[in-house]
Amino acid sequence: MRKVRREEVFDWQTWSDRRAAEQPRVLAAKELRRVHVAEHLTLLFENAETVRYQVHEMLRVERIVREADVRHEIDTYNELIGGEGELGCTLLVEIDDPAVRADKLALWVDLPDRLYLRMPGGALVRPRTDERQRSSGKLSTVQYLTFAVGREAPLAAGCDHPEQRGETELRPEQRAALAEDLAS
Repeated sequence: MRKVRREEVFDWQTWSDRRAAEQPRVLAAKELRRVHVAEHLTLLFENAETVRYQVHEMLRVERIVREADVRHEIDTYNELIGGEGELGCTLLVEIDDPAVRADKLALWVDLPDRLYLRMPGGALVRPRTDERQRSSGKLSTVQYLTFAVGREAPLAAGCDHPEQRGETELRPEQRAALAEDLAS
């Protein structure tokens, strides 16, 4: 999967000037890659376009200008993009109530391991997780996952955690977008 290159990233002021024109296209790409899996779980599959947007937003919000810091942001966010034959995604645990969220995150430490992509033929692919997102017996509300799917887009995304069971079939346009990402 193609990574974001330094020459594709604008300084924060140039991005601020272009943001309004670029945002609708990027948000449409994100929406196409967003899959609600269970009551409180959403997967956002990442590609170079979605990651470049995140880098630009970080540079803008933090007013980052030093070259080393810009490259650090690019390198950090490029970790969200899978390698060849992989789909990288962000798992969002969406619970509004802070007290409920804290309780659930303490109980759901194994949640990322219970996610899967259902492939043509029925095989389930489990993710590789970023263990930096789990510490002290508690899960972070944002998880970075990588699914080794080969060259084929999945049919569905699901979770078999006892408290967050669900499976969502990917729409044809979602499968096409992920297939395009895998081919890049």
